[in-house]
Amino acid sequence: MSLADKLSAMRAASAARLPAEKQAIMERATEDQRRTGILDRIVPVGRRMPAFALADHSGRRVDSDDLLAGGPLVLSFFRGSW
Repeated sequence: MSLADKLSAMRAASAARLPAEKQAIMERATEDQRRTGILDRIVPVGRRMPAFALADHSGRRVDSDDLLAGGPLVLSFFRGSW
């Protein structure tokens, strides 16, 4: 199964279990984000991410260059709950 097929199946399963009003909120929020032009500013797949610094779970500043010095870096973003 391709990634596109897996993502499609996940969307269908999510739509089947979420109440219509929550789906509408999520769709509206997604469309609001698209209208901001955010998709024109994302880093394309395969391109190196610009250097950045973020706070870790304890508030300590962590620089991406420092992390990359130890090897490959993987970032995960969690949207939280709606």
